[in-house]
Amino acid sequence: MFHTLSWLAWLVAAAVPAFTLRNPLYSALILGAAWVVYTALGRSTLVGSSWGSFVKLGFFLFALTIPFNALSIHIGQIVLFSLPPNWPIIGGKITLEAVIAGAVNGLALFTILVVFAAFNAVVDHYQLLRATPAFLFQAGVVISIAITFVPQMVLSAKEIRQAQRIRGHRFRGLRDLLPLVMPLLAGGLERAIQLAETMEARGFGSAVRPRSRRETLAAQAGMLVALLALLIGLSVVAFSGQRRVWGGALIAFGGAGLLFLFWLQGRGVQQTRYRRPRWHARDTVVALAGGIVLAVVIAAKATAPATLSYNPYPPNPLMPPFNPWVGAALLLLALPALLAPAAVGEQGARADGN
Repeated sequence: MFHTLSWLAWLVAAAVPAFTLRNPLYSALILGAAWVVYTALGRSTLVGSSWGSFVKLGFFLFALTIPFNALSIHIGQIVLFSLPPNWPIIGGKITLEAVIAGAVNGLALFTILVVFAAFNAVVDHYQLLRATPAFLFQAGVVISIAITFVPQMVLSAKEIRQAQRIRGHRFRGLRDLLPLVMPLLAGGLERAIQLAETMEARGFGSAVRPRSRRETLAAQAGMLVALLALLIGLSVVAFSGQRRVWGGALIAFGGAGLLFLFWLQGRGVQQTRYRRPRWHARDTVVALAGGIVLAVVIAAKATAPATLSYNPYPPNPLMPPFNPWVGAALLLLALPALLAPAAVGEQGARADGN
């Protein structure tokens, strides 16, 4: 329905604020946008059926973060109760500020998990693998397998549990998990063997042009020089304020050298495509919306950083700050759900035409 690159732009635009903004108001907006996108586009997919497992894991992390922070951080003015001070780590006063801080951190973790779960439900994993740069084709295969590992395991667990229930097995405790765990491990091993045989039959890795020893040594030496230039440049910029120009030049040289070497490595990999995915106007809208979100967040960090984070500890107030421009920009993350009906209609018209 949407191009893989547009989904990657949406993921970056949603994940960067989720990682960097510690504010429950912004986290709630990102969480709501991810849920709307999943409801409109990901609920009908096969991988989307594992959404409930991700949500349960997120609630578990959220519930675990609150007592962990409250029992380990004994700072604040509003004391709820106190534990004996001679108790290690958890001894001392339990404050409302520590509970709120734990809830904020837990909500941020929950939001990050939901964003990646929504992306995992709506993206085409095969197109995602094909979109990997040529020099990273091996890493692309590993990442693609890793992305689909958890949803496939969840689906297999559901199927095995249904089959065991039909046979009369009831899961009451840990001892009853053996009929679930053993078929799950056996099925995972069988899928791994089938994947390896399929990749070998299709000649995975055989499309890489062999390089001579001289070319290999030259590539390794160039990689070392580029990394050293990048490291020295970052060190100069960080620790020497008077030589930032030289540091920036070294960073640019190192980055350009790495990109050039990656491009050379990619030329040695032969790739074929059966059918190229088409880029539509809705993909442009989603990509532009992601760019606007990132631009507004970066601008707010430069002009009004106090409105992006929230710290409940005194003397800060209990009400988190809110920047309406950032909030309006985060609402753009729900655009794929608004564009989905038009996309579905186009697909239906094509099916009728065929």
